[in-house]
Amino acid sequence: MSLLESPTVIVPSPAALRADGTSRTYQVRTYGCQMNVHDSERLSGAMEAAGYVPADSDTADVVVINTCAVRENADNKLYGNLGYLASVKRKNEGMQIAVGGCLAQKDKNIILAKAPWVDVVFGTHNMGALPSLLERSRHNNEAQIEILEALDTFPSTLPTKRDSSYSGWVSISVGCNNTCTFCIVPTLRGREKDRRPGEILAEINALVEDGAIEVTLLGQNVNTYGVEFGNRSAFAELLRATGQIEGLERVRFTSPHPAAFTDDVIDAMAETPNVMPQLHMPLQSGSDRILKAMRRSYRSQKFLGILERVRAQIPHAAISTDIIVGFPGETEEDFLETMRVVEQARFATAFTFQYSIRPGTPAATMEGQVPKEVVQDRYNRLAALQDRISLEENQKQIGRRVEVLVANGEGRKDSDTNRMSGRAEDSRLVHFDVPPGSEIPRPGDIVSVQTTHAAPFHLLATVSDGTPLMVRRTRSGDAWDRRELDSCAVPEPVNAPGGASGKPRVSLGLPTVRVATTPIYDLRDDER
Repeated sequence: MSLLESPTVIVPSPAALRADGTSRTYQVRTYGCQMNVHDSERLSGAMEAAGYVPADSDTADVVVINTCAVRENADNKLYGNLGYLASVKRKNEGMQIAVGGCLAQKDKNIILAKAPWVDVVFGTHNMGALPSLLERSRHNNEAQIEILEALDTFPSTLPTKRDSSYSGWVSISVGCNNTCTFCIVPTLRGREKDRRPGEILAEINALVEDGAIEVTLLGQNVNTYGVEFGNRSAFAELLRATGQIEGLERVRFTSPHPAAFTDDVIDAMAETPNVMPQLHMPLQSGSDRILKAMRRSYRSQKFLGILERVRAQIPHAAISTDIIVGFPGETEEDFLETMRVVEQARFATAFTFQYSIRPGTPAATMEGQVPKEVVQDRYNRLAALQDRISLEENQKQIGRRVEVLVANGEGRKDSDTNRMSGRAEDSRLVHFDVPPGSEIPRPGDIVSVQTTHAAPFHLLATVSDGTPLMVRRTRSGDAWDRRELDSCAVPEPVNAPGGASGKPRVSLGLPTVRVATTPIYDLRDDER
């Protein structure tokens, strides 16, 4: 059965106060995927519910590192950062360091053995315990480690630190029932646990009431949603149900599994107006032999058939993917099969990774580990191919008028050209001009622009004749205004529309908001 939801109460902690009665500060640093980012919202919410306040600089009383274990250099990144924090801690009496997430779940006592200055180690199943573990560590003057082997409460019940007024993650399930040989995630996050549809829709409604106009449905295998309560059509039904939510303009989801991707989901995408024309579908390899070795229960022909059916119903869909290069036993012929499928698939974007050994996975002990220099060469060739395809696909968008959700933090604002950024309905990144005299859009507003230039990773919408920008003000933009007023200590009008302040705040569990709408990876890190 699914976990029942009721808000998890985090009580104020004495450890959140300094001796003079002021609040101690915290900072959460996040590595990894969407799940990690979403979890960090919960960790921040739990910390603030306990009485901590966000640090306004890199020096915090408590540093929480939320880790990833998918890629090999996650370990190096963690211990490198912990080594630096050791010197910071020596200079700041009373500072605490906590390590949580997937790597903590995997390594457990190893973290304290390698970095004994860490105060708290917690896993993926007990994020809500962080404030009490910090308090216990301070009281006992010794490190605390608590790693549960099963989920104690659904993460959505935890208090949430909201980072955006216009776009949010909504977790519909946690865990994974697959056994991909390269992946350690099921071991660290457990078997799939599904939320009830009513609980999910209640969270989405709460987000919309608070100003959000976009949500991304999130699950390890989002389209297997419903398996726990025996409804194979549950995900398609959920997509259709989002179309009934007034004020919700954009719905996305990530990541589906090709083996479970059914035509009823394609129908729901095509027939539900607020489901965006975007799909992230992990390929992993184009070689059927390698897919079998990976225990990916589909083959390249089925994968390409899904894309064909999606595009038949949603012609302008932008499709992205994940690909692993250099899996054990991969030959040059296998790699060329991947290149063939990528050429046929015409992905808008591909997140490509070099395979790296993850202890604890079946692939780690497979014969035929591919030499590093061979993997690097194949990775470079695949990246060059995908860059060409991405540019060609983006060039097809030139001249189209697109609706862009203005973002905060998507790309850099160019003061020389007065350019801003946001995501089109298909999730392509668009940088657009704001001609002199135009209304300045707020994060959360929608602008209508005509694309004029293309690059592999973004589109440009430049204006040469000074035509004013077409701006549609939204409830999300209003919420952004209220946040800015609050940050300047200007009182919010008691009758302000939208029902809530737009500033980052802690809710009592369930509502969550997040800015990004695409898979989150460190593009400088090509190993997986």
